[in-house]
Amino acid sequence: MPRHLATITLIGQDKAGVIARITQLLFQLGANIEAMEEQVTRRQFSMTLQASWTHGHFDCATIIRGVNAAARDLAMDVKIHFAPVGPQRLAILVTKEPHVLEGLLAKSPASLGTRPVVVISNRPTLGPLARQKKLPFHYVPFNDRAQAEQQVLQLLDKYEADFIVLARFMKILSPNFVWRWKNKIINIHPSLLPAFPGANAYRQAYERGVKVVGVTAHFVTPNLDEGPIITQEVLKLRSNETLASIVKRGQTLETRCVLRAVRAYVTKRLDVHWGRVYS
Repeated sequence: MPRHLATITLIGQDKAGVIARITQLLFQLGANIEAMEEQVTRRQFSMTLQASWTHGHFDCATIIRGVNAAARDLAMDVKIHFAPVGPQRLAILVTKEPHVLEGLLAKSPASLGTRPVVVISNRPTLGPLARQKKLPFHYVPFNDRAQAEQQVLQLLDKYEADFIVLARFMKILSPNFVWRWKNKIINIHPSLLPAFPGANAYRQAYERGVKVVGVTAHFVTPNLDEGPIITQEVLKLRSNETLASIVKRGQTLETRCVLRAVRAYVTKRLDVHWGRVYS
């Protein structure tokens, strides 16, 4: 039977009764709760809940009113994301390296399985590339991270994005941002995680003399480069290969790995349990 799916994210000061209030409300609204995860960090509460409705029990306006009212009573921020009927809408975050963005935009929405709707960057460098593909481009300086993230969140709502790809976006997103898009932000990291997290991963691998390098597409979490792994690609190094050659070949892998991860995300329902991705 066809179902209507929604992800509800609730964030605010930790207090008693939040989970009971929301789950009871969803029961009254005819929902089936399929997954729920909550955590408390420094008295900051966050909960991500997946719910579904059969066609006969689904009333979008009533659900939104009820959940928003409960969030107001609990003094918490809420985000409700309903699964789209058509292709999912992709927001791409970039900095200055073009290769992953080029790879995403080279694919048709039909072959990629998703429709890019906006490119957002902390630098103006890649604006011409986005506009060449007739995509809106927004330059958001990250001089003040909290202010910049708020602007990005508003843009994501404006373009009704369903998920995000960090296409070599070189800024660390805060827990406040990541919690609102739990398991909906895909990042590409130039190493076989968990090896060589953080900056300059190719250089780290080169200096350690490894014989195999690779790249990892993973979901973003508040812990840097520790999110659940979606896909990985590997590359055997040549004898006496230079760092420049490793970087160039690795960038080709980055694009391939991101494309695989995006296709897996939009064609399968990827579930995350205890830090591992299942499809």
